[in-house]
Amino acid sequence: MPQKLYEGKAKILYTTDNPEVLLTHFKDDATAFNAQKKGQITRKGEINCAIASQLFKYLENQGISTHFIAQTAPDQMQVAAVKIIPLEVVVRNIAAGSFVKRTGIATGTTLKSAIVEFFYKNDDLGDPLFTEDHIQLLELATPDQVIELRQMALTINQHLQKFFSDRHLTLVDFKLEFGCDQSGNILLADEISPDTCRLWDDLTADPTQKILDKDRFRQDLGNVAAAYEEVLARVMSQN
Repeated sequence: MPQKLYEGKAKILYTTDNPEVLLTHFKDDATAFNAQKKGQITRKGEINCAIASQLFKYLENQGISTHFIAQTAPDQMQVAAVKIIPLEVVVRNIAAGSFVKRTGIATGTTLKSAIVEFFYKNDDLGDPLFTEDHIQLLELATPDQVIELRQMALTINQHLQKFFSDRHLTLVDFKLEFGCDQSGNILLADEISPDTCRLWDDLTADPTQKILDKDRFRQDLGNVAAAYEEVLARVMSQN
């Protein structure tokens, strides 16, 4: 009988009969600003599960190792059990969000090259931005793992930029999480979805209508579910 292993803001992890395989249930719950803002988005669980499944399969075909095994229900997927590295790896192509507040660079400015940032996964501390020295001080990852995380993130960025561009979407920035399997191999984990990516619609010039991600929820822009549905439709399209 499956047992709840962990419940986060957007997903619940369950055990299975195989200790090396877990079941992820995607929730409709939506949170922002370290869960200070809460709500629900209609069908979000099913939409994000479908998008993440499709993107994991795409990245696997590009040679990226992920924890994805199979989508087993509209809002559930089987994943390999991994030990999560307590870092959020953020890749930025265009200035937006907290990056603008920290740097003063105007929103929408295309960066000269993709920037990789590491944030410590700790809700009590507000997931602070960490340098590599901080990572080593708290022994969150080895120096070699940090190098591998950075390179994997940049490679994933290249693949996802092309994937989304082919579907008239601009990948502004996104968050990745990684984990180690029993052999110590680093696998891409968690999810890739409008919850974890900033995606702008190339087919409109309206700055508020361009946003097709969780910023619609964060900024009270409305039509959040419709934006997620639009991303799903494009992700599932064959260009």
